[in-house]
Amino acid sequence: MESVDVGVLEVAAAASLIGVAVFLSLWRGLEVHRDLVVASVRSLAQLLIVGALFTFIFDTGGAVALAWMWVALMVAVTVFVVGRRAPAIPGLRLAALEAVVIASGVSLGLVFGLGVFDHDPVTVVVIAGITLGNVLPSAVLAAKQVEMAFVDDIGQVEALLALGFDERGATRFVGPRAARTALIGQIERTKVVGLIALPGAMTGLLLAGVDPVDAVLVQIIVMYLILGATALVVTSIVWAASRAAYTDDLRLADWTRRT
Repeated sequence: MESVDVGVLEVAAAASLIGVAVFLSLWRGLEVHRDLVVASVRSLAQLLIVGALFTFIFDTGGAVALAWMWVALMVAVTVFVVGRRAPAIPGLRLAALEAVVIASGVSLGLVFGLGVFDHDPVTVVVIAGITLGNVLPSAVLAAKQVEMAFVDDIGQVEALLALGFDERGATRFVGPRAARTALIGQIERTKVVGLIALPGAMTGLLLAGVDPVDAVLVQIIVMYLILGATALVVTSIVWAASRAAYTDDLRLADWTRRT
């Protein structure tokens, strides 16, 4: 396997732009420096651990089992983070778990079933990581948006229920906005792919010497799977959270009334 000649100096140089942003935040009182530092340090530690784990997987005889255990851990972390961001919504973690398992399972099944990539342990982890890494931000945003929609617009929803709207009719005034907001990032990234963004899967294949057309086709498959998985999880979360906002007698649940 070909090695890359990088070290502490190169990493520090790459972090210099973050240092500039931290300085500007402190200077102008923007109060984002702490988040920048925490995100940078946390990602550094996590990626170093991932590198060590990949090395272990390469060198061990039980690589396949370890890879799928890693995927299960990623799914669990994704569900935990989503539930943690909107803890007041009952049943959110279960809904997120079902959607994430289906989305990641279909993505992995199609990628390996269609022979897009060879089924090896590292590729299993990488494809699952790409999928869940894109799903997580949108899933968290969906949970937060639907929670805010019912809490902030409780008067409007109650008025709709008083006018005779059922659960589905009242939700149509808050659910679509939450879903669109949660998906806007992924949709915009998909729109500009190839114009502004050159995705990692395609560039990695190109750097590895794969034919450009084949690299583009692989990227299209991965891109569609990511967009589909993200949309599936977001719509499932919005639907489940909206269902949890109503009681059986069509009143709003207690969690929507918190201040």
